[in-house]
Amino acid sequence: MSGTTTARTRRTAGVPRQWRGTEAGGGAHRWVVLLVLCVSLLLVAVDATVLHVAVPAVTEDLRPGAMELLWIVDIYPLVCASLLILFGTLGDRVGRRRVLLLGYGLFGAASALAAFAPSPQILIVARALLGVGGAMIMPATLSILRQVFPDRRERALAIGVWSAVAAVGAAVGPLLGGFLVENFWWGSVFLVNLPLMIVALPVGRWLLPESTGDRNGPWDVLGAVMAACGLFCVVFGVKRMGSGADPLDAVTTAPLLFGVVLLVLFVRRQRRRTHPLVDLKLFARPAFSISVGCIVLALLALVGLELIAAQYLQLVLGLTPLETGLRLLPLTFAAMAAGLVGSRMLQWLGPRLMVVIGFALTALAVLSLTAMGQADRPAVLVGGFIVLGFGLETTLFSAYESMLNEASAGSAGGAAAIGETSYQLGAGIGIALLGSVMNAAYKPGVSSVPGVPASASSDASQSLGAAYKVSDRIGGHTGEALRSAARGAFVHGLHVTLAVSAVLLLMGALAALRLPKVMECAADDEEPAQGPDQRAPGGTDTPARRDRAAVAAES
Repeated sequence: MSGTTTARTRRTAGVPRQWRGTEAGGGAHRWVVLLVLCVSLLLVAVDATVLHVAVPAVTEDLRPGAMELLWIVDIYPLVCASLLILFGTLGDRVGRRRVLLLGYGLFGAASALAAFAPSPQILIVARALLGVGGAMIMPATLSILRQVFPDRRERALAIGVWSAVAAVGAAVGPLLGGFLVENFWWGSVFLVNLPLMIVALPVGRWLLPESTGDRNGPWDVLGAVMAACGLFCVVFGVKRMGSGADPLDAVTTAPLLFGVVLLVLFVRRQRRRTHPLVDLKLFARPAFSISVGCIVLALLALVGLELIAAQYLQLVLGLTPLETGLRLLPLTFAAMAAGLVGSRMLQWLGPRLMVVIGFALTALAVLSLTAMGQADRPAVLVGGFIVLGFGLETTLFSAYESMLNEASAGSAGGAAAIGETSYQLGAGIGIALLGSVMNAAYKPGVSSVPGVPASASSDASQSLGAAYKVSDRIGGHTGEALRSAARGAFVHGLHVTLAVSAVLLLMGALAALRLPKVMECAADDEEPAQGPDQRAPGGTDTPARRDRAAVAAES
């Protein structure tokens, strides 16, 4: 395959030779490479959530304004999501290992800057630089993984481990952040990155193989800028809607519409170019486009729900943040288990059945959680979260594996960036959509409590936390009635949101019926090399996907 390292005797064309054993198929070292990539991913995943519990300490120390605090929290995922395509395709062009190592260095330097930031403005800049480093690291880990595991069966196992580490990082972030803030100071949540980055840079330079994609034609700088600006504006608008902003507000709609226009122009530009930045022909393959759609739907249904569930555990059941984190741990452990057994399940069930089962299990878990009320039911919660975590990870693992298999190793960086971007967009849209559903179902329950003034009812309808503050201010029987009504309205809104999530998940199961029925693997457990004359029309690499029966028939 053009631009990829193949088994044992071949290496990437035009790329310097690496240390013995680091080439794809080169033996046990590829599992060491996987370990290095997983450590990279763990740091990025942890950093996305580790600051959340440190926000009160940051507020007390730096005293940021409301808008500054919002940017401190949101600038990291905003910048990271907008730059994934830029750095994913740049890695295909100049070398994935090179981009990854630069990301390591930037991530470490930005972590030190954030830890000792003397002002909110410096912290915002540091968090933005962390987002740039994260965008350099995330697609590079998947594209290098695609290179060093040419055998699809081994690659499926590697992706399972990779996705399990991502689940661990998202869950460990708040717990680690809480421990560090309680025992040290808020800057320690960033300093934890430095020792690992100091080790990762030389180890990555020594162990990780270098590879590139098709270098024909110039790199589309204008297209990369259009994609980055368009994604930034779209994600910004979606995040504002998710935070409760009026969808018709100019600050929300103007960036959103401008971003959509830029992305439409970007797509038109890529279709006209002889050497496009992103191979849009990938979307003509049902397995690729359906996999991307499944990622979006899975995250759309889950992330907003997870945020609402955290509020339910703390505000309705009265659990502490640490107790809330511990209640959510079964979901993480189940997701880890699904990632680790996903490879064998995929070989046994095939992509289509596995994604359908994953969506169905997740929908079943979501519907089972409608049994939650104003009283604590730990067994229902734990059981629902276990099935939810296992089903969701089964879906995401299968979708990522199918998506990455459809892309050649030469375009792996762009494909990985598309997958990660769909993940980020699905999460942002999920918060906005399910948050809107939750608010629409919650507000009527607190708008007409007897004895509560209209202005107080308006304040209480913003959120359950706001309703508690209003009820404390009013006091007496009226305040208690408002508190009770708000709790009941929140639980009702939660049930409606769960039902909407289940519908979205079942839509994903229907879409997954177009995925391939069986897991096809290349002949002789490796991908055959392709020269320039073996590329598909349009200059794109075509992945080898012949199963053993086809090979036997040909012979």
